[in-house]
Amino acid sequence: MNTKPCIPTLSDVAKAAGVSTATVSRCLNENQKVSAKTVEMVMKAVEELGYTPNYHARAMAAKQSHTVGAIIPTMENAIFARGLQAFQETLFEQKYNLLVSSSAYQPKREAQQIRELVARGADGLLLIGFERDEAIYDFLAQRDIPVVLAWASRQNSDLAYVGFDNRAAMRMLTDKVIEMGHRQIGIISGITEGNDRAAERLAGIKDSWQAHGGSLDELAIVQTPYDTENGGVALKQLVQATPRPSVIICGNDVLATGAISKARDLGIKVPDDISITGFDDIELAKHVSPALTTVHVPHRQMGHIAAKSLINLIEKKGEKAFHQLDVFIEMRASLKRISTPGAN
Repeated sequence: MNTKPCIPTLSDVAKAAGVSTATVSRCLNENQKVSAKTVEMVMKAVEELGYTPNYHARAMAAKQSHTVGAIIPTMENAIFARGLQAFQETLFEQKYNLLVSSSAYQPKREAQQIRELVARGADGLLLIGFERDEAIYDFLAQRDIPVVLAWASRQNSDLAYVGFDNRAAMRMLTDKVIEMGHRQIGIISGITEGNDRAAERLAGIKDSWQAHGGSLDELAIVQTPYDTENGGVALKQLVQATPRPSVIICGNDVLATGAISKARDLGIKVPDDISITGFDDIELAKHVSPALTTVHVPHRQMGHIAAKSLINLIEKKGEKAFHQLDVFIEMRASLKRISTPGAN
């Protein structure tokens, strides 16, 4: 007759190590008051017995799960991977676990994932950007779930954030593009609906263009989902315009690398025939040919600060923090200075 194997308990570990259950708990929680010899005995017993702490019971007792949820728009863009890696490293140092979901830029899916993470006992959440239904923020506030927003900033926000000014950053890049002589500008933007970062970046281009005396109807704009193939399709569409753009400003590096690849396929030389810029400064940006001029975003710094801010809110160690990080233009070979009649 088969019998169900016994699962080792805290008491079993204590008995094997010759200590109390309270001492075992202190060892597992890395309490500094336990001697190194005792910790060694306890951990040896844990390993030999195959003991696994009951984190659910621990969370119920402490009314805290030491688990944080993060919802990112996509796992296909390296910028989120770099930021989340730093986020997780800082969480791990403070003995927090991380649950990650991807919303695929779908607000309804994100709302569902938020509810599910809260139901699973997440102590706090990291979300990307500000734009979502106010009912979501009400849901979190009613349950006292702290939230930190990343990859964006907003003046006079009552929500904690760690990010940067997407609009000002893209305006800075566009100012540079225009200063380098470009007056025929094509734009490959991410989909702006439901994505405040994409909308702000497009607004930044328009701000710069109008500040230099341009009319918005002169700008050729294609909105498309963030994907290398889509970047290529959009470039092919834009270069068929008359007059052809001398530069393509892309909403992120993923679109830009797709545009560079398609330009090569079409026999268009970058930057001799057309310049291309990106945004984010993902690792690939400096390895494509030609290397991509882009806006450098401090993704890892953002992840570290976001984790510290969220933990402080969870543990009620401080007030909401608002961090606006600096970005800068990374000049590389894909952007060329030109001489254009009538350029400012």
